Amino acid sequence: MENENGFLNRLFHLTANGTTAKTEMLAGITTFMTMAYILAVNPLIMSTTGMDKGAVLTATAIASCLGTIFMAVFANYPFALAPGMGLNAFFAFTVVMQMGYSWQMALAAVFVEGIIFIVLSLTNVREAIFNAIPMTLKKAVSAGIGLFIALIGLLNAQIIVANPATKISLFSFTHSVETGTFHTVGITVLLAMIGILFTSILMVKKVRGNILLGILGTWILAVICEVTGLYVPNPELKMFSVIPDVSAGLASFMPASLSPIFMQLDFSRVFSIDFLIVMFAFLFVDIFDTLGTLIGVSSKANMLDENGKLPHIKGALLADAVATTVGAVIGTSTTTTFVESATGVSEGGRTGLTAITVAVLFLLSLFLSPIFLSIPAFATSPALVVVGFLMLSSVAGIDFSDFSESIPAYITIIAMPFCYSISEGISFGVISYVVINLLTGKREKISPLMYILAVLFICKYIIL
Repeated sequence: MENENGFLNRLFHLTANGTTAKTEMLAGITTFMTMAYILAVNPLIMSTTGMDKGAVLTATAIASCLGTIFMAVFANYPFALAPGMGLNAFFAFTVVMQMGYSWQMALAAVFVEGIIFIVLSLTNVREAIFNAIPMTLKKAVSAGIGLFIALIGLLNAQIIVANPATKISLFSFTHSVETGTFHTVGITVLLAMIGILFTSILMVKKVRGNILLGILGTWILAVICEVTGLYVPNPELKMFSVIPDVSAGLASFMPASLSPIFMQLDFSRVFSIDFLIVMFAFLFVDIFDTLGTLIGVSSKANMLDENGKLPHIKGALLADAVATTVGAVIGTSTTTTFVESATGVSEGGRTGLTAITVAVLFLLSLFLSPIFLSIPAFATSPALVVVGFLMLSSVAGIDFSDFSESIPAYITIIAMPFCYSISEGISFGVISYVVINLLTGKREKISPLMYILAVLFICKYIIL
């Protein structure tokens, strides 16, 4: 396979990219191990909307497989795709739970904006936006997404809880003992904290697949706690058994049916104001979350050129857009490029063969559904916190001595977790960058497209 005239070499241009088939496959395994947590996390998040958890797991694996194949075919990049963190949170917690729309309508909105994105990707609009955003803001977006994901992880594990007096506060173990809920909720919070430390230690030790191993380690501890009686499931408190249900024998390992969510798109209100609001909300969130994540991936992998541009970005954006559209039909939120792809690149992955390897592994994961479905939210939370750290590290590339650059970056970063929205962070970042540099006599730093984006974001707040 490493032969210069080999099939894989001709298909993926291995020699031209200074790599081999073995290196690419090992890189693909590494990438999969670092992002496989989405198979446990996405069903948990999406099921809060009423969607079937098992069906979402199947949809997640299939959408990830297909999206990653698209990336290999359209761009020959070693990037992997899956339903995006932040985007799934926006789908579930904002559009469905906060705005009150059905998940069927939300899927239809994702589908429509996916079609729009295909058109935009073919017409260089998204590429122009990518290139117009200053490098400082690109790094800030990556860091802000990191804080947002970490916050979701802390909330899912109930390490951070609501507090009437202080808005949020640390979970009280003393209160859980007094109310008799320690063995139901308290122990899971403790396990999540242990999981964060365990995953961190694995990272320090540079153990491959540290995030996935952190999830599995936390889950195994939870299983031990349930077997020994330290953890007592209580469905009324949404605390369920963590032991895989294999009562159906070999049939338990067959993928859950997609039928509850497949092609369940609600277009009945496609011409209504409500649908347009949701669709445009997704449009704003998706275009800038996707660009933000792609920025994060490419910058972490050192694949941007000296001008901050990503070669062959059109193919990557098209893969992302098609994956979003197909994913909506299958039954999941926006499918996008994962920042964890940078781990595979760090292991030597340079071509689409890395992506194909990841796709095959996602396909195989379909037959491990009992395991992924039994992994609780508190076991996946350490992964979110640690991934947040990896993305936050982008702040190291920000010049904090230049206030015209660092203040908009700071606004971008803090707005994402505090507004509970990635798109709001990008909006505030772009607006503040344009206004600050315009009014301080640094107009030469602002591209024409940045002016347009700032005006559009301001209009968004007026109209939406």
